[in-house]
Amino acid sequence: MLTIRGLNQFYGQSHTLWDIELDVSEGECTCLMGRNGVGKTTLLNCIMGALPIASGEIRYRDMALHSLPMEQRARHGIGYVPQGRQIFPMLSVEENLQIGLPARPDRARKIPEFIYELFPVLKEMHQRRGGDLSGGQQQQLAVGRALVIDPKLLILDEPTEGIQPNIVAEIGDIIGKLNREMGMTVLLVEQKLPFVKKVADKFCILDRGRPVAKGQVDKLSKELIKEYLTV
Repeated sequence: MLTIRGLNQFYGQSHTLWDIELDVSEGECTCLMGRNGVGKTTLLNCIMGALPIASGEIRYRDMALHSLPMEQRARHGIGYVPQGRQIFPMLSVEENLQIGLPARPDRARKIPEFIYELFPVLKEMHQRRGGDLSGGQQQQLAVGRALVIDPKLLILDEPTEGIQPNIVAEIGDIIGKLNREMGMTVLLVEQKLPFVKKVADKFCILDRGRPVAKGQVDKLSKELIKEYLTV
């Protein structure tokens, strides 16, 4: 579904991503892993068009995604949950969810009911301001906002960062349901190994902007964990 070939990216004179090769197969959950600062979020920003690429290509369902403006990528069925959630604190939960509606291809103006079924707390608090929610509730809101467009590919950047364990478990269950029961393809950045092993099928480890290992999650060895993932 998503194919990246020979991707290079620079910040000024700094070469941040080197010849990235990545395949995200339809219906699978793929996890980008690596220590802080190795280029994981930068790669997601390139996929979403927030950062330009210097060379290479990003293809989504045989479409040259890298040639599309950032604002058009969601309209092709790509939902994005950024690091830090980036909800609008002064808007209500309902208003935060409504922001994604214009990107739906069917132009529907109603929040899909399945989002409230996945996250009942969002229905209970639909009139509460986003900034008044707990960190875990804000993360649920960020995921719900990405799902409003009914994406075929869901991209999440560290969805468990800074939230309580019970919400981490709930988000893991929801990602599993979206992926395995609803057939949604998932690409996520995550550092918590138990979470990765619970939700992901495949992994790709980055180190200093380069892919250094990839494969099935159940083949993630202790040697790789020690060399590239242990702080």
